[in-house]
Amino acid sequence: MADLFELERFCNELLDSSSFEDYCPNGLQVDSGVRQVQRLVTGVTASQALIDEAVSWQSDLLLVHHGYFWRGEEQPLVGYKGRRVRTLIQQGISLMAYHLPLDAHPELGNNKQLAVLLELDDVEVLQETGGLLWRGSFRSPLAAEQLAGKMSAVLNRQPLHIPAGDSPISRVCWCTGAAQSYIEKAAAHGTDAYISGEISEQTVHIARELGVHYFAAGHHATERYGVRALGGLLSKEFGLEHRFIEVENPV
Repeated sequence: MADLFELERFCNELLDSSSFEDYCPNGLQVDSGVRQVQRLVTGVTASQALIDEAVSWQSDLLLVHHGYFWRGEEQPLVGYKGRRVRTLIQQGISLMAYHLPLDAHPELGNNKQLAVLLELDDVEVLQETGGLLWRGSFRSPLAAEQLAGKMSAVLNRQPLHIPAGDSPISRVCWCTGAAQSYIEKAAAHGTDAYISGEISEQTVHIARELGVHYFAAGHHATERYGVRALGGLLSKEFGLEHRFIEVENPV
């Protein structure tokens, strides 16, 4: 059992959330009024489907990577937005969310977790992107088809591959989620391939013209692992029951 605001303070300090200029608030987003937390559900996005699963498990706290109140979106809590928040409050479930801080964390973050899954060596953070673009290498070079197969196996999703010749891949840059715009920065660091979650129409042409293999491995698929790792840590530190719930998303 843990105090809700103690959990938030712990996460804020651990993830250094105040140092990020983000697109949404990080930390506690919905306070249900229930202070004591015993059951914690983690997931990628605070959709109604995930909320309903948290209700079924009688969770006290929902911790996600993609929460609410995004910059530039309509603010009224009506329609599906009102329904989500109403369900949380009526069921006594608070909502915490960490976006960029959970991408960038050196141990728990999405980028670090992806590096572990892909078994990358010589991993380093390229600081000119605020710690969001990472670089590493494979111990033995891989053919593009081998790398695609490796990603498919560990992420349970076949990546979209934009090829750039037949040369083997040794050096890789990556940033999880919707980070296709970092491909030019990645190319400037001499990478053989760039991995992200999403792809845009223009990214295809840029990858081909830069001679960089591009792998769009899925926004959801590449960002499952940070919040799950954070939930596991909170479970150990505070003695919480923790469950990561997967809500399938093909994007």
